[in-house]
Amino acid sequence: MEGAERIIQEINREAEQKIQYLLSEAQEEANKIREEAKKRAEARAEWILRKAQTQAEIEKQRIIAGAKLEVRKRRLALQEKLIQEVITTLHERLSQLPDEEYFPMLVDLASEAVDELGMPKARILSNERTLKLLKARKDEFESAVAEKVGRKVEMDIGEPINTIGGVMVESEDGSVRVDNTFEARMERFESDLRARIAKALFG
Repeated sequence: MEGAERIIQEINREAEQKIQYLLSEAQEEANKIREEAKKRAEARAEWILRKAQTQAEIEKQRIIAGAKLEVRKRRLALQEKLIQEVITTLHERLSQLPDEEYFPMLVDLASEAVDELGMPKARILSNERTLKLLKARKDEFESAVAEKVGRKVEMDIGEPINTIGGVMVESEDGSVRVDNTFEARMERFESDLRARIAKALFG
């Protein structure tokens, strides 16, 4: 019996050792799995954080670009408004020029148009105020124009037209016309005019 007990004890001890070894291996494997899971979780968390930071930066840049665009649009709109105000003021100023300042201007505008027409006779069209001024100083006007173009041109005073000032000059039969009204000239030189106004206003 004693020998049998020893054998049983030996078997129990070996079984216990085997159990402890298996438990130790299982614990080791469990720790390894936990560590790997932790690393994967940390890597995943870091990837999510990086992605969120990238998206946040993209959104930030989008908001900044949108704000800059809006500021630029508002600035351009304000500049356009100021330019239009200056042009409106210029129209008003031109329509109210005193005769002594206006008359030499009319001579220049008419001379340029007459020279372009190249005809011995021409008809002058403008608003009522301008035509009245030209009728009152017709001889002086014709002489001044003749001196500028280097030849005598017979000029008729035509009917009033809708303009703030300047002159429209046409051939005797009305088939050819040169528009030197203030509006027409401002339209022809609009780009240059707007550039000058912008430079004066905004540098």
